[in-house]
Amino acid sequence: MPNYRRWRVPGGTYFLTFTLLDRGSGLLVEHIDALRNAVRLTKIERPFHIDGWVVLPDHVHCMITLPVGDDDYSNRIKAIKIRFVRALPAQEFRSPTRCRKRERGIWQRRFWEHCIRSDMDYAAHLDYIHINPLKHGLVSRVLDWPFSTFHRAVEQGLYPPEWAGSDGLMSLLVSE
Repeated sequence: MPNYRRWRVPGGTYFLTFTLLDRGSGLLVEHIDALRNAVRLTKIERPFHIDGWVVLPDHVHCMITLPVGDDDYSNRIKAIKIRFVRALPAQEFRSPTRCRKRERGIWQRRFWEHCIRSDMDYAAHLDYIHINPLKHGLVSRVLDWPFSTFHRAVEQGLYPPEWAGSDGLMSLLVSE
């Protein structure tokens, strides 16, 4: 079994991505209330601050800050995934391996994490979170995607409402 080494900083801020097994699925936005409830309950059980969050049809990008002395982001993601799965009927395809391990066929097993190391790193990842619906062609303006903390960030004055809504910016994203 692989030994994954993750950078852990108690009270740190982490950029995380977790993804559905079926990358063509729209399950997350189709069942957005179940996902929101899973996050809400997990925050009660294992507190964390949401710095940025976007839910796309088949994956989630988020940036969270943990309480002082706490570096356990893994079990928070695990709890969110489990709560979301339990809210859905078991109708998905499951491989023989998943059946044998009594796993659902909803989520990819692992997730991506990155420990935020500077103010510039923080800003870049927050921008990445908020621009993702535009990058994936889901909207023509970031403001039009409903499942994002971008709206909260606009209210807080962190972004102007029309941020990243121009064709010029989209052409830069496509060329990357």
